Amino acid sequence: MDYEAIIYEVENNILTITLNRPEKLNAFNAQMSSEIINALDRADADDNVKAIIFTGQGRAFCAGADLSGGSNTFDYDDNGKNEGETIPRDGGGVLTLRLFNSLKPIISACNGPAVGVGATMQCAMDIRLASEKARYGFVFAKRGIVPEACSSWFLPRCVGINTALEWAYSGRIFDAQEAFDRRFVRSIHKEEDLLPAARDLAHEFAEQTSSISVTMIRHMMWQMLGADHPMEAHKLDSRGVYFTGSSADAHEGVQSFLEKRPAEFPGKVSTDMPEFFPWWKEREFE
Repeated sequence: MDYEAIIYEVENNILTITLNRPEKLNAFNAQMSSEIINALDRADADDNVKAIIFTGQGRAFCAGADLSGGSNTFDYDDNGKNEGETIPRDGGGVLTLRLFNSLKPIISACNGPAVGVGATMQCAMDIRLASEKARYGFVFAKRGIVPEACSSWFLPRCVGINTALEWAYSGRIFDAQEAFDRRFVRSIHKEEDLLPAARDLAHEFAEQTSSISVTMIRHMMWQMLGADHPMEAHKLDSRGVYFTGSSADAHEGVQSFLEKRPAEFPGKVSTDMPEFFPWWKEREFE
């Protein structure tokens, strides 16, 4: 696929996906969603990609859904997006579910305004960094709709139910400092320091670590957010340690430590994941 709405760049094992509709403040549309999903599929299949950074071109991260279609933007029946009798899937949710299933860790480098889906898509990213110019808004109540992109699941897990409800009830725009104070973002950076900071963090994930371990950790942590008892984690941990413990990566991890040298992990996410991965059942949209 040739990309227009995003830029796909891999350097030193780090993929940077840049939302690329700066003339529209990177407003989200179907083309952007399709291209991001394709890029994630491509990254999952590429063992050279060890981590992913999302950012925006120009002065915004993402101004939310493209509203250029007018007042019926969200009316699926009126604008012809619904061709059947079933309720159509929310496009933001299709994207965040794909982010959730990524095999690579994902960092958000929010360089400017992030409103609506521009904010909710970041909820499904693992770690969020913000520029001093970042602004966030879960503005759905002000548009007469409800939060989308699975954010009713993600956002309370990021910031707690009180903050999630406050932000969603009011729909107000808030700055990077509030996002930091409420633990939505990890850190705030000067504009010129944002991407270097994100890359430094991504390299911590990409260097001297087993890619298989990182992928397993990502899914173990996210999947266990829905577990109803720590025994579920214990069962999963036990399977994980059993299968990875006999792997070439585990042997290399121990041997490199004993020999006091950098590790060179041979395992590939594309071919060498434990036989029980993915351990969760497929969940189809109904």
